[in-house]
Amino acid sequence: MDRLAAIEAFVKVAETQSFSEAARRLRTSKSAVSRNVGALETELGARLFHRTTRSLTLTEAGQGYFERASRILGDLAEANLAVSQLQAAPRGRLRVNAPMSFGFLHLAPALPDFLALYPEVAVDLIMNDRFVDLVDEGFDVAVRIGALEDSSLIARRLAPIRRVICASPAYLRERGPPLAPEDLKTHDCLCNSNIAAAREWRFVGADGKPLSINVSGRFSANNGDALRIAALGGLGIVSLPSFFVGRDLRAGKLVTVLEDFIPRDIGLHAVYPHSRHLSPKVRAFVDFLADRFGPCPYWDQVE
Repeated sequence: MDRLAAIEAFVKVAETQSFSEAARRLRTSKSAVSRNVGALETELGARLFHRTTRSLTLTEAGQGYFERASRILGDLAEANLAVSQLQAAPRGRLRVNAPMSFGFLHLAPALPDFLALYPEVAVDLIMNDRFVDLVDEGFDVAVRIGALEDSSLIARRLAPIRRVICASPAYLRERGPPLAPEDLKTHDCLCNSNIAAAREWRFVGADGKPLSINVSGRFSANNGDALRIAALGGLGIVSLPSFFVGRDLRAGKLVTVLEDFIPRDIGLHAVYPHSRHLSPKVRAFVDFLADRFGPCPYWDQVE
C-alpha cells in the first residue's frame, strides 16, 4: 500500500463526503480511491466511515484520524512550498488596493522603484475609498489605514499614521488658536463627509479619558485633499492624517493646534489573505513598503 496515497484518498473522501468527487479531484478512479481507503482501514484495524446507500459519514475513529491526517498533509504541502519558494523570484501580476489619497500621494510614487527592483512583477493598482473584499475581488494585497476589522486577513504594520489638527496662520491670527478641544465649538471646522461621524472629533481629555466634541463649519468635503486646500485657504481648522499635510507643516503654511489632546496613531497596514506562506511577489511588495515608509515615515520628518 502507498500510505501517502491512501491518506490523501481518505482525507479527500472525508472532505467531499463522496468517493466519486474525491476521485475526480485526485484525478484517479473511484475504484482506486475505494481500494486505498479500504487498505488504510485494514492497516489501522478500524472503520473510518459509516457507509449507507444515501450517506457517508466519519466514525469517531475516522474523525480523529481525519484531524491529524489533515494537519500532516498541510505540513507536507507547506514544506514543499517553502522549499520551492526559496529559489523563486518574485514574478507575475500583483493586484493592489489602496485608499485614494494615500495611494495617489505616497503609494503610486513608490511603485517605479519597486518595479525597477523586480522586473518580472507587474502591478495593477486600484484606488478607492470603499471597503473591498480581497478574496472575492481578487486582490493580492491592500494598504489600509486605521482599525482592521476583518480577522480573516493577515496584517503587517507598515508605519504610524498620526492625526493632526491644523489651520493656516491667517485663520489662527484672525480667530485665535483653540487651547482645548471644547474651544472648537466656536470655530469653523472642515469636516470629511466620507466618514460616518464626520462632525464628531475624538480627543484624549486632560484626565486621559476619551473625549468627543461635536464640531461645525461652513465647508465639508468627501476627500482629504480638498480639505487640505480649504485649510490652506484659511477656511477653518481641519483634522487630517499627517501624510496629507506634513510638507505644509514644515513650510509653515499650516500650524498644528491641540497637540496634547490627539489620540495615538491609527496605523498604516498591509493586509493580505491568509495563507501559510506568502507568495514571493506579495512578500517582496510588503517588505518594500515597510522599508519605504517605516516606523518614522518621511512625511513626518523635519527637513
